[in-house]
Amino acid sequence: MIDPRAIVHINAELAPDVKVGPFSIIGPDVQIDSGTEIGPHVVINGPTNIGKDNVIYQFASIGEDPQDKKYADEVTRLDIGDRNIIREFCTMHRGTLQDQGVTRVGNDNLFMAYTHVAHDCEVGNHVIMANGASIAGHVHLDDHAILGGFTLVHQFTQIGEFSFAAMGSAITQDIPPYVMVGGRPTRPHGINSVGMERHGKSPEVIRQIRKAYKILYKNNLRLEDAIEEMEDMAGESNELSNMVSFLRNVTRGILR
Repeated sequence: MIDPRAIVHINAELAPDVKVGPFSIIGPDVQIDSGTEIGPHVVINGPTNIGKDNVIYQFASIGEDPQDKKYADEVTRLDIGDRNIIREFCTMHRGTLQDQGVTRVGNDNLFMAYTHVAHDCEVGNHVIMANGASIAGHVHLDDHAILGGFTLVHQFTQIGEFSFAAMGSAITQDIPPYVMVGGRPTRPHGINSVGMERHGKSPEVIRQIRKAYKILYKNNLRLEDAIEEMEDMAGESNELSNMVSFLRNVTRGILR
């Protein structure tokens, strides 16, 4: 399973069925679970934990030192879940002690070519980052979010579930769940109804989210007043409750 031209450190722990292509380098303190395939010319440094059934394509750089001038060789790590697809020239860095010391990537995500996941980021499940999209340090990218090609996300920004950023978006503030953004400058442009439909959200849920969007963006309300009005209509809707909870915990204000 390991090409004889690959270099695997004696302290790396690979499941017996892990495939490693030629000229790849697996460093110490790397753990890779069963079913994962490492292509040629991949570099993986540790401490890094990689789960099951991931596919990492050629020339990816995984678990490298964070690009943070405060970093001073502290022991930090990168955790990657299961069934992720990591394409060519993708980079993912370990965390820093200025945060929790770990970068986390969930399950079933697609990272297209040249994407970048910086130190201390938290990426959920079923996320898509299209070619050239990059998230700076400490970004939280929630489940089912999509970043279009060459989207850039400012550090400490939160991107809500089922949100969608069009190609070339520059995101400097938090994006609430279900909201689509795009343009230059980047602005909100409705809700991601197509994404919600594809994942089984009912017409009634989509109608509620559309109404919440109007409260948030069309009624000229202060954020606090919009949250209160949305909270009154949330009822037993998990989606609206999630949206309200997100808005109550924004760190950089929301993109409006």
